Amino acid sequence: MAIDPSLLEALKLRREEALIGGGIDRIEKRHEKGLLSARERLAAFFDGGHFIEFGMHAHHSCINFGLEKRKMPGDGVVCATGYVHGRPVATYAQDFTVGGGAVGAIHAKKICDLMDFAIKAGIPVVGINDSGGARIQEGIEALSGYGQIFFRNVLASGVVPQISIIAGPCAGGAAYSPALTDFIIMTRKNANMFICGPDVIKAATGQVASLDQFASANAHATVSGNIHLVAEDDQHAIELAKRLLDYLPSNNLGNTPHTMNNDIPWNEDPGMNEIIPADPKSPLDMQQVIDRLVDPGTWFEIQPGYAPNMITGFARLEGLVIGIIANQPKVKAGCIDIDSSDKASRFIRVCNIYSIPVLSLVDVPGFMPGLAQERGGIIRHGAKMLFAWASCTTPKITLICRKAYGGAYLAMCSSDMGADFVFAWPTAEIAVMGAQGAMKVLYKKELEEAEDPAALELELRKAYTEKFASPYQAASNGMISDVIDPAVSRSTLAFAFRGIMAKHETRPPKKHGNIPL
Repeated sequence: MAIDPSLLEALKLRREEALIGGGIDRIEKRHEKGLLSARERLAAFFDGGHFIEFGMHAHHSCINFGLEKRKMPGDGVVCATGYVHGRPVATYAQDFTVGGGAVGAIHAKKICDLMDFAIKAGIPVVGINDSGGARIQEGIEALSGYGQIFFRNVLASGVVPQISIIAGPCAGGAAYSPALTDFIIMTRKNANMFICGPDVIKAATGQVASLDQFASANAHATVSGNIHLVAEDDQHAIELAKRLLDYLPSNNLGNTPHTMNNDIPWNEDPGMNEIIPADPKSPLDMQQVIDRLVDPGTWFEIQPGYAPNMITGFARLEGLVIGIIANQPKVKAGCIDIDSSDKASRFIRVCNIYSIPVLSLVDVPGFMPGLAQERGGIIRHGAKMLFAWASCTTPKITLICRKAYGGAYLAMCSSDMGADFVFAWPTAEIAVMGAQGAMKVLYKKELEEAEDPAALELELRKAYTEKFASPYQAASNGMISDVIDPAVSRSTLAFAFRGIMAKHETRPPKKHGNIPL
């Protein structure tokens, strides 16, 4: 006998009820604001709009404050797995049309179950956050739910890539889950993220502040550094997440999605020489250097608006996925400060987790001087970079373009810090300090007594540079692998990276190192 048609009809009705979430009216109001519904976001994210859902019929069991009378399809979150560019991904989208997307016990359990599945299956997790916060009617159970999600975030950290999209409100404790993930993408409009809102800040401190000042995408992208990418709208955020996944393996044991060419051409790029200023005091635009090094259209900068004196991002080099860390002399002369140290350190560690080779492009005069930097802990923050490089076992290549002075050079991955290759352009200056600063230390008395101090200083600076700062001096000591023509940089790096992709390092056994947080 065939199945009872009434059972199928009942199933159909239940599914239809779940599919509209909080109702057509609420979804249409979101459309008026330029927002997609939770299910529309998932459909846009997954290949062909198809996905398998977890817990469609889940529902809260709270009987407090009349909540037992309220229907909440899916308990305010849609959890699913599907394919993104042919690779499996686990994703959840909070549904603001259902109880404001508030987090309760069942809501949290669905997310935790999805994350447990992702860890077991070895697939990335993408969370689309759009929630009014904890469901206060459920009391301590809602708080417990947050704790369980945070715990899963930490369990998954370093195992599978985690990406958070902030596409609506993300307030209070809810903000800590995205903060525990690898990357955060935030929409420019309709989204905010904060611990304490304007009213609480005013009541506690007397300060008057708007959400735009501290909770907006712009504030987090340029001031706090809490997010990595800014999206114009939901669709753009989804496209950024999908593009980011193209550079990451599915898990820490999986293969990085390289598209390597079997035959690497050896080419020269005379244009590279033309972008290097003849005057060493004129800044080199490192963005132009990167553009000429990587495969066209593959440069994907991470945190472009935060600490712009340090550039971080992903690219492909002859099809090989690489991470790039670079000083930007056009901003703060390329000096390393507190914020740029944190930015670079975190990016290095992400690359190491997922076995992504790292290229360091160096043009750094030193660490940023100043009272604020010293009192802010530049020693501790700068040490994070040293720790990140020394603990990184993925292939590492350093290219010294111009200045490489003092401890800042070590912080950009010298051979002593574990670089597998160190190349230098003829314009490189590798020294304990720059010639100008060295004059005041080494020849102070001679310059004070000279009849023509300017002429003597020029002569002494030239001699100092040739003897102590020349790339050939460093090469003679075995500190760099080779001095190369800038025109062959791309081919040199491509061949060098390809030659060390199978490297293996054995380290002393330990639970984990103690990074200077």
